[in-house]
Amino acid sequence: MFTSTGSSGLYKAPVSKGLLLVPSALSLLLALLLPHCQRFFVYDLQAVKDDFQIWSLICGRIICLDLKDTFCSSLLIYNFRIFERRYGSRKFASFLLGSWVLSAVGDFILVEAVRYSFGITAARNLPSGFLAPVFALFVPFYCSIPRVQVAHILGPLSITNKTLIYILGLQLFTSGSYIWIVAISGLISGLCYNSKMLQVHEVLCVPSWMAKFCSWTLEPIFSSSEPTSEARIGMGATVDIQRQQRMELLDRQLMLSQFAQVRRQRQQQCEALRGNWRCPGLQEACGPWGKRGGSLRSARSLLGRTSRRVLVLPEGLSQALCGGGESGRDQRPRRHFRPGEPCEKEREGLRQLWGHK
Repeated sequence: MFTSTGSSGLYKAPVSKGLLLVPSALSLLLALLLPHCQRFFVYDLQAVKDDFQIWSLICGRIICLDLKDTFCSSLLIYNFRIFERRYGSRKFASFLLGSWVLSAVGDFILVEAVRYSFGITAARNLPSGFLAPVFALFVPFYCSIPRVQVAHILGPLSITNKTLIYILGLQLFTSGSYIWIVAISGLISGLCYNSKMLQVHEVLCVPSWMAKFCSWTLEPIFSSSEPTSEARIGMGATVDIQRQQRMELLDRQLMLSQFAQVRRQRQQQCEALRGNWRCPGLQEACGPWGKRGGSLRSARSLLGRTSRRVLVLPEGLSQALCGGGESGRDQRPRRHFRPGEPCEKEREGLRQLWGHK
């Protein structure tokens, strides 16, 4: 289902693991055991604006109160862990922090724009949770993850390695009435941060002292061991190395498919050259080749068309025409012709046998 980049699991992704475990555990705890405490985690922009409740802004934009949104966002965070492996934990956390702050400002602007344009008050109905940074991660996902085709459906439509991720994001986008406000602000904040607009990546970033402190205290708790039961593909330290590893894998798959195609073409050529041979010695040299029926005229026409092509013959026929047969007088190693190089001696021998002019 997920993008085939990097290894499975949460190896080298402590920030993603923390975002998966802590908010999901708190969401389950609030939904099942402490439903009376959910009012402290409601995302209410009207209360933030009127009563200056900053804690409502912070808590309401971290913990999901809807378990369906928790499940979808957890799957997306698990898929987007590849960016933490590419960028590093500090840069990945800086992206999440910057998109979180920018999307909070975007929520205020969009809510006010909707209220003045359509008269709809959406400040008290926004969904809670760490949703805006998840939507912001779709921007680098679209820009930097290569599109690999998996299958074709209904002619021009195709399934890629990114299709199901977009479907999951669409499901999260349509899970609530006003979640589209959070989604749009998240996408805009991700676009601003990813394009380094107004140098926001230098202002909204995790300080080095905080990164060192978290690396010393929290990373041993949320770190995962390296997987040992799979091949290491796409685990390069930089984006260029990972892209090179991915291209090498695609080149290997393309080479195998071309090899299978060449093998089928060779089999078709052998089928075309099968026929009734006039010389009994050639029938014995050809083995099963000369025992099958066929058209001598089609073989002669094929011989005339191979003036500038490689004529592929079985080993016994090649030895009978070019020397090195059963007598053993010529034991020199056989010459391997390059693609496009004609074998004049074999064509001349066939012309003499068939009377071709």
